[in-house]
Order: sequence, then C-alpha cells, then structure tokens
Amino acid sequence: MAIKTKLPMGIENFKEMRTMDYYYVDKTGLIRELLENIAKVNLFTRPRRFGKTLNISMLQYFFEIGSDSSLFEGLEISKEKELCEQYMAKFPVISISLKNVEGRTFEEAKEMLKGILAEEALRFEFLLQSDGLTDIEHKRYQNLVAINDKGEFLMSDKFLKDSLYLLSIFLQKHYGKNTIILIDEYDVPLDKAYQSGYYDDMVSLMRSLFGQALKTNNSLYFAVLTGCLRICKESIFTGLNNFNVYTVKSVRYHERFGFTDTEVRNMLEYYGFTQQYDAVKEWYDGYRFGKLDIYCPWDVINYCGDLRDDTVTTPQNYWVNTSSNDIIRKFLSKADAATRNEIEQLIEGGSVKKVIHQELTYRDLDSDIDNLWSLLFTTGYLTQRGEQEGDLTKLVIPNREIHWIFVQQIRKWFKEETRKDTEKIEAFCRAFEEKDIEKIEAYFNAYLRKTISIRDTFVKKEMKENFYHGILLGLFGNMDDWIVQSNVESGEGYCDIRVEVQEKEIGIIIELKYAENANFDLACQEALMQIQDKKYEEALIDDGIKTIYRFGIACYKKRCKVILG
Repeated sequence: MAIKTKLPMGIENFKEMRTMDYYYVDKTGLIRELLENIAKVNLFTRPRRFGKTLNISMLQYFFEIGSDSSLFEGLEISKEKELCEQYMAKFPVISISLKNVEGRTFEEAKEMLKGILAEEALRFEFLLQSDGLTDIEHKRYQNLVAINDKGEFLMSDKFLKDSLYLLSIFLQKHYGKNTIILIDEYDVPLDKAYQSGYYDDMVSLMRSLFGQALKTNNSLYFAVLTGCLRICKESIFTGLNNFNVYTVKSVRYHERFGFTDTEVRNMLEYYGFTQQYDAVKEWYDGYRFGKLDIYCPWDVINYCGDLRDDTVTTPQNYWVNTSSNDIIRKFLSKADAATRNEIEQLIEGGSVKKVIHQELTYRDLDSDIDNLWSLLFTTGYLTQRGEQEGDLTKLVIPNREIHWIFVQQIRKWFKEETRKDTEKIEAFCRAFEEKDIEKIEAYFNAYLRKTISIRDTFVKKEMKENFYHGILLGLFGNMDDWIVQSNVESGEGYCDIRVEVQEKEIGIIIELKYAENANFDLACQEALMQIQDKKYEEALIDDGIKTIYRFGIACYKKRCKVILG
C-alpha cells in the first residue's frame, strides 16, 4: 500500500504543512479574491476550528519578503502568474495571534499582549542597524523589544498602544514598501476580559492599539483580521471607513474557510475512507456559509486520523472542548422558560426564526436574552436554513455532533440551572414567612429583570397587575407545603393572593398594585389599605391562623417594592 501524506491534526502553520508532507486542502484562492476585492482592513468571522489561523499563516508566507515561493507550487494561486510576480514575497508582514491574551486581571492580560507584540518585533531585529531609520526611531524600536535581566519585556503602556503602528512605519522605511498587518483571533482578549471583569479597560487598550495601526496609518498596505464575533465599530474599530467584514452570511469567500463537500470527498477517497462519507456528512456537515454547505475541517481531519490509526470506527465529538464555552453557559443560565422550550424544539429537529444581530459588543451581549440566538449562530452552535425572511433567519442545529452537544451538555446546564433556580425560589418564598423584605425585593427585582420585557407589561392597569400577579403565583407554585389561593373571597372582598403555611400556622396576604409613574410608596400603601379596609385576614383567622403577615407589593416595568403591614 502506498504511503499517504500525513493528516494535519492540529497543524496551523502553512510552511510546516507544505514542507513536512501534510495533506493540504487548497485555500490559496483566498489570496486572489482578497487582492481583487481589497479593502484597507478586512475582517473574517467564523466559528472556531474552521481554518482561520491556517489561512492567516498562508497569507503571511505568500506576501512576506524572503518567503519561499516553492511553498505554493502546484496550488491554485500558482496559476495566477502575473499576480504572483507582482505580490509574492514583496511586502513586510506583521503577523500576530491574540488567542492567548488572557489573565485573571487586566494587568496580567496586558503583560501577555506586550509579550506577543515584543516577540513579533524581535523578528525584525535587523531594524536596529537599518539605515532607513533615524537615531530616534532606533531608540523607539529598542523600547519595543527591551528586556530586563529576568527576560521580561520592559515595553511601557504607551509603546504597547503604539507598537503595531510604529513597527509598520519602521518596516515601511526599511523596505520602501507598505506593511501588511495580519491579526488572528482579534476578539479573544475582549472575550476573556468580559468573562473576568475588566472589559472596559481592554476595550480602551484595543481601541488604541488598532486605531493607530489600522485607521490613519500611511505605512499600511492592508490588514486582515479573523475572529469568532464581529465586534461593532463603536467598540474598537471607531472611525475605520475602508473596512470590509465577511461573516458566515457573506457569499464572497464562502468556500475559503472550512471544507466543501467536494474537498471532503477527495480527502476520504485519498485515504480510502469513502465508505465513511455518509457518517462524516451526518456528523460534521450542515454549516451554511453564504450559499454553501460547509464541513468543520477540524472534525473531518481528526476523524480521518482516528480511522487511520484504527482507534475508532464511528464518528466522535472533536469540536466540543476545543475552547471555552463559558460565554455560552453564562447566556444559557439566563434563559427563560420560552427560550428553553425553543432549545428543546431545536433538539427535536425543529427550527426557530430569529433576528440575528452581527454587530454587537460584549457589553451588549447579555443586555437581552434574545442576543443568545446571535451568539449561538456566530459561534457555530446553530446555522441558517433556507433563505432570509425579511429580518428573520431560520436557525437549526447544523449536524449530529452539535446535536450531541445540545443533548449532553446544554441540557445538563439547564438541569443545573433549574436546580439552582429551585433553591433560589424556595429561599424567596421562605422570605415571606420570615418577613425579610430586603430578600423579597432583591429576588423579585432580579427575576423581573431576567424574565420579562417592558413590552410584556401591557396597556391597561388591571392587565398589568394581573401580569405580575401571575408571575408571583407561578413562583409560589413551587412550595409543596403551602396552600396558595388566588382572587379568593375573603372578608369583604377578594384578595389577590392568600397563603396558609399550616405546619407553622402562618398566614400570608398579598395585594399587588401597578405603580403608575413609578410611585412605589403610594401604590404599596394603597395595597395595604385595601387589605385592612376589606378585612382580608378574616378567613385566615377563621381557619385558626394566629400569625398573619400582610404585604403590599407595587410593580412598575422591571422593578418592585414591598412593604409589610
């Protein structure tokens, strides 16, 4: 049997791929398309593990001065003779990956970013002796790469913000050619900062770093950035005019990230696994990029590798643990009953139609539970089916692998959150028995913020009161040892909610009011006055209840106030 080329499991360096006998799925057509549709700054957003890093590496080895042109022999781009003559190995290139910029604090993350930028600057150590730079510029370059006796970089915060900009200028002056800047996983520092609580500081730093390098930089030829999420211009790309963004919905470049069906068939045929085609398609296909169905390359390569090693016979889930799912879990923890039902609908093979927002800041993400759908879509947990219907996108689970994640992981998260919710709800209800006004207000306010929209608060005052009444009854329904009655005859009227805790001989009377113009105190006092005037406690006294608590609750939009009578 002929020896086959190696499968590139985890290989993201183009030169290594081409020189160490790895199987390469040709994506060099990206170079031609990029040059034909060039913008000053180009952003590609795709889910993780769809070849973004390898494409950035491929671009570097094509454009960078001193690169080996033989790396591209026999590939699609090599057929473009004039283009290769004009552009191949003709430009200084700055290439960085921000995927490891993280830390428990902003200072830790900032130091990691300094290290990455200083290491890239060190690739151009010849600038220290360059005749194209002035003495002052030589000193500035030294500030970018200076280290102490411990091997720690000494770059100041000021030079950190200026680093990409200065380095591009120095390279342009040395070579007499404008610089290309490549930034992989540009959004990871923002994601990590969002998770760890220093988001605003990181946004400010990234805005300064990118703003100088990409906005008014006369030494820049063009820039390419990749990431999972499109962070809107107001966040870190303020003022960028010549700025093209290509998302999973874009038709242009739709076949340049991930594997097409033809590419998968060719790989399976090459390694002798054509009989596994149906299984591969069922498990790893189904993503819709532009107008093409796309496979996740990470999964296809790893499955072929395991088949070749004879370690598995059936497809496995390779994608689930390739990066942190913290942001997804944080969002799902806020899902209300309607959202959870829609998730179950997807698991059962159905679809949902949602408005997808592709321009969000991380700060915006958790402002509305509806943004969950945009997040699941852009990160690869859901994909589009069919044509766009106005503002609505039809969303489905793309394949069996992601379906497995929904069943095994997301359902587990829901169960854990449900258990936590049950514990919180019981503590909330017990607070009525304990006359703990602060705890009642804190929980009910948090619950209202999490579960309702301002649109849900209707028009008529009576309907608004009924709305909050229903929410409270739903929460009380979790208490097995409570007898809860609603709008029951009592005294000289009908009280909103009456509760008997028989074992403790406690009675609870609740009257709800809608606080017009947010006048909470007045509404609460009206509620307590109604309890007193209508003698709502008489029924409880007749039942032998000796301890009776009276609560006036006022609600307005997503807020409430509670007074004990």
